Amino acid sequence: MPATALDSAIFQDIFTTQAMRRVFSDETRTRYYLEIEAALARVQARLGVIPERAAREIERQCRLEHIDFAKLKAQTERIGYPVLGVVQQIVALCADGLGEWCHWGATTQDITDTATVLQIRDALDLVEADVTAISRLLADLAAKYRDTPMAGRSNLQQAVPITFGFKAAALLAAMQRHRQRLSELRPRVLTGEFAGAAGTLASLGADGLKVQAALMEELGLKQPEIAWHTIRDRIGEVGCFLALVTGTLGKLATDVKLLMQTEVAEVFEPFHEGRGSSSTMPQKRNPVSCLYIHATTALVRQHAAALLEAAVADHERSTGPWEIEWIAVPEIFLLASGALAHSRRLLDGIEIDAERMRANLEMTNGLIVSEAVMMGLGPHLGRQRAHDLVYDICRRVAASGKPLLDELAKDPEISRHLSKSELAKLTDPKNYLGLAGPMIDRVLALESGRAARS
Repeated sequence: MPATALDSAIFQDIFTTQAMRRVFSDETRTRYYLEIEAALARVQARLGVIPERAAREIERQCRLEHIDFAKLKAQTERIGYPVLGVVQQIVALCADGLGEWCHWGATTQDITDTATVLQIRDALDLVEADVTAISRLLADLAAKYRDTPMAGRSNLQQAVPITFGFKAAALLAAMQRHRQRLSELRPRVLTGEFAGAAGTLASLGADGLKVQAALMEELGLKQPEIAWHTIRDRIGEVGCFLALVTGTLGKLATDVKLLMQTEVAEVFEPFHEGRGSSSTMPQKRNPVSCLYIHATTALVRQHAAALLEAAVADHERSTGPWEIEWIAVPEIFLLASGALAHSRRLLDGIEIDAERMRANLEMTNGLIVSEAVMMGLGPHLGRQRAHDLVYDICRRVAASGKPLLDELAKDPEISRHLSKSELAKLTDPKNYLGLAGPMIDRVLALESGRAARS
């Protein structure tokens, strides 16, 4: 009986994705246990550690369809860990007692951690595909709206003009950094574990490191330089990475839902019949994806904190912190996949109202470009005098609703230095976009270069 949003038949595809659920399913996790046990038997037979005949029989039985999951549930509840239950079933299936060579020299945590790393490898591939798609969508928006002016906002107040392309490019730059982080963390994180009871491989004697190296090569993972049973920075790094990625998605969602406000109405989520409607207010068009992005990203950050808590482990095999990861690792990926999926859909059909952006720029009668006027007057009056003079005029404009240009032009101190046509140029928002365009171009050039290399 599903009980949480992540496995609910109703909510599961809102908070996460089927592809990510598949990665962290009981079936996939158990399949990886079996894959590791089979690979271990193969390499140990190749190195002469166990009989070749035993390896063949173990590999023959390491099939998911051979596992009785009801029995595995009971074994796990009794033992406390699923790996030993899997091994016991394999041993029982093997002919002529050959199953006794299964799991030779391994410990439960070796198999569990390595399976988790294999799941993380698959999950990071899904994350990378989403981040790449989101980057492409942001690049398209940055290019299309490179020169579309809108109000930049500070403390929720209009500040100075920017462009919508600038906003999109800033998010794109963050995604580029996330992709770089991902490429850097993979070699550190995608490292297997095979070290025995306390990490010394004592049970395999001189063959231990050879077995370890061969096993990791077989699985396509990096060989650890030393056991990491209770040194959990690899797992913590993945959690922090996902917190950073989804933090950027949360920033995207926050801006979009604020720009969807009736009083702003510059940007909207994609329209679909009935989406975001109210049960009592027919006029409503509520944000939907933004809300779920906000919720999932908040929980990802909490799970990242939990993974950092799991890093505080005791001695060489821990008493509890490790089990935190069993809950937090799947959920952090599941929630992140939900945020990524909503972000892709949001950006793929986002609606931009450039005319409303221009209207909002003009709603303060020119106050949004008061800094431009101050800087234009600075060389003539000095910066502080220019600031104080423009400040007083801005207060009059705010009170009267008269255009800033008219109030500036009739001031005798200002008119001695700047004509009304010069002031008109200073008070046109499209003339005070700074270097937004060249900055956008730099980010887009980086994206084009990355695409060419991939």
